[in-house]
Amino acid sequence: MNKFEPGSVQSKKSKAKQSSAKASAVRLLARREHSAFEIEQKLAQREFAPDEIRQAVSELTQGGWLSDERYAQAYIRMRQIKGFGPVKIQLELSERGVDETIIEQYLYRDDHHWQALLVAQYEKKYRNTDISDYADKTKRIRFLQYRGFSLDAIMNVVK
Repeated sequence: MNKFEPGSVQSKKSKAKQSSAKASAVRLLARREHSAFEIEQKLAQREFAPDEIRQAVSELTQGGWLSDERYAQAYIRMRQIKGFGPVKIQLELSERGVDETIIEQYLYRDDHHWQALLVAQYEKKYRNTDISDYADKTKRIRFLQYRGFSLDAIMNVVK
């Protein structure tokens, strides 16, 4: 049979069904870190059985391939580099199924770093320009809140 004949081409779903949930998860983890929750969702989208998904996640966690701690560390570092604050990062990690104790453990390890990041984001955006009026001040505060910084920390910077 020629490889270009219609009967020889397999669909993506049939190829996915031929491989195991664990193999699919390993391929996903080879690209980047994922939380256990993300892996479960992606395997469910690929229509694997719930028992097979649980077993694959369990084996990968026990084998050290899948770690919510490692994922949280990498995610926090990535979002810090992009200039986001702890409030936004905490929300995003929660949405990705990372346990709150893990988030607290890694997110607030060095609080002074968050203040320095806040000042850097403020100066990058506003380049030491003076606040012209109340509307300008609220605009700056909203920007920093959107970036994920707490109002207390923002008020120390925006004066």
